[in-house]
Amino acid sequence: MIGRQVFYEGRVQGVGFRFTVKSIARGYEVLGWVRNLADGRVELHATGEQEEVEAFLEGIAESQLKSHIKGVESSTVPPSRGLRGFEIAQ
Repeated sequence: MIGRQVFYEGRVQGVGFRFTVKSIARGYEVLGWVRNLADGRVELHATGEQEEVEAFLEGIAESQLKSHIKGVESSTVPPSRGLRGFEIAQ
């Protein structure tokens, strides 16, 4: 199990980004959350088997969201515990 923290920059708020990411997550065995940040970025945390997490992030990169994403900052973090599903966080 791995954890990934990803920050997306660009026109990623007000375009259904979080809802689309949650929908994409249904196709992968990942747990986590996505939320808007006050600085205009979107933060995502995903936990799962490395191949699943990487495929999920690639799915986001290749989705209809790609035209809104201008920058991505990704790092490996400890896997989150106690998660159920993939949610939109506040």
